[in-house]
Amino acid sequence: MGDIVLINITGRDRKGLDAKFTGILAQYSVTILDIGQAVIHEHISLGILAEIPCAQDFSLIFKDMLFEGHNMGLTVDIKPVDHDNYENWVHAQGKERRIITILGRTISARQISSVASVISANDLNIDSITRLTGRRSVRSTQESPKASIQFSVSGTPTDITDMRGEFMQISQTQGIDISFHVDNIYRKNKKLVVFDMDSTLIQAEVIVGLAKLAGVGKEVDDITEAAMRGELDFKESFRRRVALLKGLREEQIRGLAEKLPLTEGADLVARTLKGLGYKLGILSGGFTFVGEYLKDKLGFDYIYANELEIEDGKVTGEVSGEIVDGERKACLLREIAQRENLSIQQTIAVGDGANDLPMISIAGLGVAFNAKPVVREKAANAISTMGLDGLLYLIGIHEREISQSGSDQ
Repeated sequence: MGDIVLINITGRDRKGLDAKFTGILAQYSVTILDIGQAVIHEHISLGILAEIPCAQDFSLIFKDMLFEGHNMGLTVDIKPVDHDNYENWVHAQGKERRIITILGRTISARQISSVASVISANDLNIDSITRLTGRRSVRSTQESPKASIQFSVSGTPTDITDMRGEFMQISQTQGIDISFHVDNIYRKNKKLVVFDMDSTLIQAEVIVGLAKLAGVGKEVDDITEAAMRGELDFKESFRRRVALLKGLREEQIRGLAEKLPLTEGADLVARTLKGLGYKLGILSGGFTFVGEYLKDKLGFDYIYANELEIEDGKVTGEVSGEIVDGERKACLLREIAQRENLSIQQTIAVGDGANDLPMISIAGLGVAFNAKPVVREKAANAISTMGLDGLLYLIGIHEREISQSGSDQ
């Protein structure tokens, strides 16, 4: 067994740097045990963990590396590594790993410090930190800035429930979103994403718009409030609200879909995910006439919603078929996954309301989007500080990949 050394090279980055230093090591038949590199603002930090087969070569390697570093204006530090210490490090690689993602319009040192402190207090080690969003100008102002940083951490949390609670507190007081999920084989192998529609893909509740057209806005609001108080379940409240729409003309509701505003980032997230080969679906307690419009507009593969019954050009006040409530959404998610030959762990579900919790809770990645507090508390991941395209960063997609995949469509 040869000597093990840790080599750290820092300074201004330049072309050919890696080739030059690994070339020196190659002259002495060195084995690379680990290597990592990061470049921030044209300055490099290169780390190499190496095994030197012949102990007598250590001083020669040390001299050659220092000499080359001096010529290139770089700092080179070489330290021997104890074999027992190295073996302990190797055996620790089987530890649990998690991904923690911060989302916000901007990210401050205070926010990172708060998150890092919770990580440390729970006996986790930060193995790497990656910026997922693009570089930001300090001279020009972006209309809708985005910032996302991803931590890769190892170890078992001291108390995962308390840890999530602390992250929730930081989110609420410091205006950022914090996603926290296990890093496993499924994390980068998600293939199906389903979205709620009203207040998720679109910035509206369609039944409210229909109620206004029918002149029954207050009555519909009263039923909605009763449902929120727990006096009515979703199906019963839905039937009562739809009944009040009786008599609406078909041409009135058809024109409504095109006027509904898309949520910020909805078009980008759809184009990007489709470009990356994802299947997309809408699972909504709203109506199919809006869902079909969005399916065509955004290129979705599946749409399941409620069919508003129309006879002789007018709404009857009834719906056709089974009402899509929370439990139905969860069943549909399983059905689509099975149809696509996917594990439920390969799915992502995004929604804002309590009736989205069943599908959010069973998906491989469940996300509460601009959700009410009760939904945010029960969902492991949430987006509330940016648009729907924040989902792309939670998945771990870098901004340059977003631009590339979106432009391919």
